[in-house]
Amino acid sequence: MTQTYPTSTSRSRARGFSLVEVMVSLVVLSVGLLGIAALHGQGLGAGRAALYRTVAVNLAADMADRIRVNRLGDVAFGGAPANNGCDPGGGGGVDCTPAQMAAHDLLLWDQQAQALLPNGDTQLIFNAATTPPTYTIRVTWDEAGFGQMEYELEVQVPNI
Repeated sequence: MTQTYPTSTSRSRARGFSLVEVMVSLVVLSVGLLGIAALHGQGLGAGRAALYRTVAVNLAADMADRIRVNRLGDVAFGGAPANNGCDPGGGGGVDCTPAQMAAHDLLLWDQQAQALLPNGDTQLIFNAATTPPTYTIRVTWDEAGFGQMEYELEVQVPNI
């Protein structure tokens, strides 16, 4: 019995990949990598937006807590911020009235918003016409791709 061996032409066709196959696989791979890069960029943007929204919610909750602690400062929370040296952590040592403390809280709150949010701004509106009085707390900031964003919280705190 005799064995036949493949010819040299059939051996050369069975080896490796052709140039066309390599080019097609590179195109498929590069399209996939571009898709992954686009998703990564969107994920980073969504993470940044979520961080800013979380900061805004925390700032509004902080001011709501300050209002609950200083219930006697009601109308002053709707006024202008002022540095009255009322910050016990800052070593001011000043005995402030509820209205002075409210103005000082507004100042600290606005400074935090400016430091933590891009173009961060705060606004507090006091409405004495409701029972109990209503405080509308607004935090605004600029978000890339969306423009100016706003978080609003309404709080009703009865006077003592």
